Amino acid sequence: MDRLKEKRALITGGTTGIGLETARRFIEEGARVAVTGTNPATLDAARGRLGEGSLVLASDAGDAAGQKSLAESVKEHFGRLDILFLNAGIARLLPVEQWTEEDFDKSLAVNVKGPFFLVQALLPVFAPKASIVVNGSVNAHIGMPNSSVYAATKAAILSLTRTLSGELIGRGIRVNAVSPGPISTPLYGKLGLSGDALKQAAESIQSQVPAGRFGTATEIADAVVYFASDESAFAVGSELLVDGGMSEI
Repeated sequence: MDRLKEKRALITGGTTGIGLETARRFIEEGARVAVTGTNPATLDAARGRLGEGSLVLASDAGDAAGQKSLAESVKEHFGRLDILFLNAGIARLLPVEQWTEEDFDKSLAVNVKGPFFLVQALLPVFAPKASIVVNGSVNAHIGMPNSSVYAATKAAILSLTRTLSGELIGRGIRVNAVSPGPISTPLYGKLGLSGDALKQAAESIQSQVPAGRFGTATEIADAVVYFASDESAFAVGSELLVDGGMSEI
């Protein structure tokens, strides 16, 4: 239980779901952890869940300019950073005709633009042999109806995983991605759907998973731990699909 002993980690969107579970797993493995979020209630809850040794920061993943402040806070508290898990994201499932430019821009800002500029801001802070893990999505690989913008943003961040891995490996920084299939997290409650519509969407999605179920946050967190640890030292620009076989049908 010490695969991340003495490592310093930042998890964006780390107050709920996959991010919070990954923070818990990182702590189990010996890391010092900082998490970000925007909801005051979940920020307070995360402080209680993660304990006094963890850093919980209010930060908007979609605010490109604000990523410099976040990087400064990490440097102030940790000095250097060994692990970055780019987990924060938003998902909206809408027919093409219902998208507005404002919603489109927000999705792009949170899922792609903000993460890119956070990596840029953290370049002077990364420790030697640092690891960046990107939270992708199976939606970048399949043609799921109503997922057009979400899938496009995840395809973009996965492209950045490959290009940044080539650019940053010379600095000793590895970049890899974990792409979940449908996972039982609060994200599905944020799709903008009514209760009945949400239930129907969940049933439809689950029917497309050969494993016959939604995944768990722990199953994704364990994959992130692997990429964050020295066990994956030879993994550069890799993507691990953890989707119950959804991308294979």
